Amino acid sequence: MFAQASEWPDSKTKATAMAIAAGVVGAAGFAGIEVVRLLLGHPDFELKAATSSELAGMHIADAYPAFAGATDLAFVNHDDPSLDSCDVVFLAVPHTAALAKAPQLVERGCTVVDLSADFRLHDPAVYEAWYGVKHTAPDLLAQAAFGLPELFPEGLAHAREKRAAGDGVLVACAGCYPTATSLAAAPALRGGLVGEGLIVADAISGVSGAGKKATERTHFCFADENVEAYGVGHHRHTPEIEQILDIPGRLVFTPHLAPYRRGLLSTVTLPLAGTVTQDDLTACYQAFYKNSSFVTVLPGTAQPKTASVAGTNNAQVNAVFNEHAGAIVATCAIDNIGKGAAGQAVQCANIVCGLSEDAGLRAVAVPA
Repeated sequence: MFAQASEWPDSKTKATAMAIAAGVVGAAGFAGIEVVRLLLGHPDFELKAATSSELAGMHIADAYPAFAGATDLAFVNHDDPSLDSCDVVFLAVPHTAALAKAPQLVERGCTVVDLSADFRLHDPAVYEAWYGVKHTAPDLLAQAAFGLPELFPEGLAHAREKRAAGDGVLVACAGCYPTATSLAAAPALRGGLVGEGLIVADAISGVSGAGKKATERTHFCFADENVEAYGVGHHRHTPEIEQILDIPGRLVFTPHLAPYRRGLLSTVTLPLAGTVTQDDLTACYQAFYKNSSFVTVLPGTAQPKTASVAGTNNAQVNAVFNEHAGAIVATCAIDNIGKGAAGQAVQCANIVCGLSEDAGLRAVAVPA
């Protein structure tokens, strides 16, 4: 009736199993260092290079003491030759930086997993309008697979075939707000349960979503004990969410910053088409995500919590029928650095490399 979505290993094991050489460009930022953490614990990838223009020469464990005893790698420059030996490269860089780096990597046959916004929007004119810079790689943009596996498995499957044939491929991972908002809303939209009219998404993110460099908004003294909306009416993730959900011109998206480190909760209000019961709605969501490794549809009135997914690639979803307003209220909680960035990037890399989708990502959130 409804559409469906689709311990630290020892170094000897990796060597024997012909580990896939991987590099992380922009490894010192929050998303980049999370990719590093996941790769070090991955059974099939071997981290060969971690770049940072500011920390080149410094050991990863000196910059992030959590890695003491886990790796003796040091950060290198973005153009370090060690990247040339990498079969898979993760780009954890600001927008525009991937435009310069991705084409040369794909050209040499590399699998590139881009965490930035540079290749997410299908239309370069839309990218230019929202990001204020010219898109310099439109040909590569047309080839990019969209990195939101639960909603776009076909593109990743095609990228897997290309990689197996020896071609370079590019995956453009979805942003954190678009991931949570789209996972919340997609089953209702694709199941034909949503009518005409505006779709309203209110989302709250932890401070790590703003990046590593402190600003007046994210500095502890300003962020602590404070919640505020930002980017109201013009946030750059608006066109990406509309593209994912195929709802051009219908989205009112408002992000909020809250004083916690990591986690993202999106609440989406959708106008109802026709009649539906709560049981129908729950059945729609359960059917849609029944084959998903990472999305859990919560039962009854249980609501997603950011603390329940922290440190993981998991997503919790629920949808409630608001009979009074004739609307569906759908919610999704993810870790903005996990499923919203690094975890999703590794999930996509697993798929493209022909590995188990959940390799290196089997985790339960810290319960308290």
